[in-house]
Amino acid sequence: MNSILIRHVLLNDKKTNILIRGNRFEATDASETAEASQIIEGEGLAILPAFYNTHTHAAMTLLRGYADDMPLQTWLQDHIWPYEATMTAEDIRRGSAMAIREMTETGSVFFCDMYFAIDGTIAEAAQAGIRAAVGVTFLDGHPLCNAHDQARRLGTWQDMDGRITLTAAPHAIYTVGTESLQTAARLARENGKRITIHLSETRKEVEDCIKAHGTTPVRYLDSIGFLGPDVIAAHCVYIDPEEWDIMAARGVTVSHCPCSNMKLGSGRFPYEEAIRSGVRMTLGTDGCSSNNNLDMREEMKTAALLAKVQGDPSLLPAQEVMKWATVNGAEAFGIHAGVIARGKLADALLIDLSVSKMQPCHNLISNWVYAADTSCIRTVICDGKILMP
Repeated sequence: MNSILIRHVLLNDKKTNILIRGNRFEATDASETAEASQIIEGEGLAILPAFYNTHTHAAMTLLRGYADDMPLQTWLQDHIWPYEATMTAEDIRRGSAMAIREMTETGSVFFCDMYFAIDGTIAEAAQAGIRAAVGVTFLDGHPLCNAHDQARRLGTWQDMDGRITLTAAPHAIYTVGTESLQTAARLARENGKRITIHLSETRKEVEDCIKAHGTTPVRYLDSIGFLGPDVIAAHCVYIDPEEWDIMAARGVTVSHCPCSNMKLGSGRFPYEEAIRSGVRMTLGTDGCSSNNNLDMREEMKTAALLAKVQGDPSLLPAQEVMKWATVNGAEAFGIHAGVIARGKLADALLIDLSVSKMQPCHNLISNWVYAADTSCIRTVICDGKILMP
């Protein structure tokens, strides 16, 4: 069985020896002479949880820098969708491979994806050793989203090595009708899969929903039986206090994408109400076409600062936003990881404390959230295996 001993590494402000056996942490206070098939000298390094990116579109790495700086509907309808119509399955595979390499290099060991022609994305994730929840996309009228094929996919899929699973991924309420939304939710629940959807991303989405259904997006989804603890809703910028309470009562997880929300002009996320409600919060990067990178550490800092911009410097402190990016994301997808502790799945980052941005180190988590960048990452471990370097 594969085993790794990390010696003299900083964990919770104390130097220790960490033993990984198989794909789990066996000890966080091991002897420095413990037997292991691989030894990492951790002097000058700190061990931290890895990132779990709960909303992205991996293959859209191919659209990085394309059609920037324009309104969302113009960007989406006049540029992104026409470009995507020209992409082949091989294009999508290559774009996903680029994204997975970028995510790994910036400390992510998991991503929740929503896209098309998913076989290539699955193959690249499996080969790279990363974790993934790959979306079976529902989008009415799209040639790659045949309902029968989607049902077959969800019904026959067997999770791969505990690392790769599928989700039902209806795109949004404005591209997927009521019947299709209910079908996606039913198929997910019949097959023990999670559900991911874009929700209340823009003011226009809310206004159009009121015109079409007589109510707001969260209330609409709740009325059709869609919401539940298996739902991961991305964006959620325009949700009122009562809707936050509905989301909390249903156990919905929110994937907050601060960089994308700002770049597309979607608006400031309602941190105050989200935190008050007790909804489980996670972080996502969205796709490279609207971010334009997949750097989760950057999302942490952006979220923490954007929360404070209206005048409360104590809102969303570093320790809390770190939880959003790590353990909360893992828990949302049933991954027993996100903390460095005995018995947990061995996903972790080794951070170089000698890098100038990490000094002085009055508070490691504060440095990691506010001061560092991902050049500080020396090693990425996923499922007990070293992915980088």
